[in-house]
Amino acid sequence: MLFHVRMDVSVPHDMNPTIREDLLSREKARAEEIQGTGVWPEIWRVVGEYANISIFDVDDNDTLHALLSSLPLFPYMKIHVTPLAAHPSKVH
Repeated sequence: MLFHVRMDVSVPHDMNPTIREDLLSREKARAEEIQGTGVWPEIWRVVGEYANISIFDVDDNDTLHALLSSLPLFPYMKIHVTPLAAHPSKVH
């Protein structure tokens, strides 16, 4: 199943810089790990925002939730998920 996922990140401005640096490092490593499995084939930055638009290709809703909640930044994210279906007018 394909999902369009928008992730808006809001890390507290007063977070300890050392903790923030560690958090961002762990986030990058986990995101790269997930992408390496092939289930996160696309990610784009939203210009001018601390946000991204991603495509996930997973078996079901529960799998997507498990992946998203495994991201270290998950507690600081607002996430909007849209399930996708094939469009009948798509040229193959």
